[in-house]
Amino acid sequence: MTQTSVGVATAPLAQAATSRTRPRGSRRSAKRRRDTLIGYLFISPAIIGLFLFVGYPMVTSLYHSFTDWNGLTPATWVGFDNYVEMFTKDPTFWPSVAVTFLWVVLSVPITIVAGLALAVLVNRGLRGVKIFRTIFYLPVVLPAVAVLTLWKYIYDPTYGLANQVLRFLHLPTSAWLGDAHIALPAILLVGVWGVGGTMIIFLAGLQAVPDELLEAAKVDGAGAFRSFVKITLPMIGPILLLQLVLQLNMAFQTFNQVAILTKGGPGTSTNLLMYKIYNDGFANFITAPQLGYATAEVWVLFVIVMLVTLLMLRLTRGRFSAGGEA
Repeated sequence: MTQTSVGVATAPLAQAATSRTRPRGSRRSAKRRRDTLIGYLFISPAIIGLFLFVGYPMVTSLYHSFTDWNGLTPATWVGFDNYVEMFTKDPTFWPSVAVTFLWVVLSVPITIVAGLALAVLVNRGLRGVKIFRTIFYLPVVLPAVAVLTLWKYIYDPTYGLANQVLRFLHLPTSAWLGDAHIALPAILLVGVWGVGGTMIIFLAGLQAVPDELLEAAKVDGAGAFRSFVKITLPMIGPILLLQLVLQLNMAFQTFNQVAILTKGGPGTSTNLLMYKIYNDGFANFITAPQLGYATAEVWVLFVIVMLVTLLMLRLTRGRFSAGGEA
């Protein structure tokens, strides 16, 4: 056998030996890189959409918050003038912040408690309970503008249903949305009436609680209230935390109720910060638009929401874990 034929015959053996001696780690890392690349290709539309429709608008809005801009002509850089005017010269800014925090303090706990109470009420194997679940959830799917317009007529001081019922019961009537002391609680009542979405989420959490735990507590002599506090609430802790975060963000961004029912009045009693931003940016869009100033207010609201959310998460750390302390 010649030297050439020997070399040809031993070439496959050398390649096989080389492939056997190649580290498995390099093959594994190459596969991992390929899988990572494929994964990023699959989620690339979402990433591109995030940058285009969230990232870019946020960056441009931050820039416009430092400008004098009416939305029609090129923006003029004014530095911190918008923020200085907001904090020191605008007579409605701090009252708006105060009433917004009051709204959050009132609406968030009441909404969570009402939603949880309704969920407990309909989480029973009673006949016709599905009908009541549908009725309680119905306000969520109804058109918001139509529902709020209906509530505006209910609160009408002369012909509204609310005062008609009070007269029938021989109780004092109210100006409702025209009374600076009653307007905010009246709007809050509308929000509690539409608490069906919160109820559904809590209902899902309640139905996920193992029946074995509740039965064991009952055998040990625990009453319904004690079982609810010691077992049910800790088991739905993550859902409580989720609802707390969602309701905080929704409360700070409340707009529809104020825009349709009170227009921020009487005075500044319901002039929530979200509605003030709309007024400053768009209410006088034809005559004197202030989109730059309104954008600065948006960033102040964003910072407030972030700080409050982070503070709340810090205070509730470890208290809302599943099976932990509620």
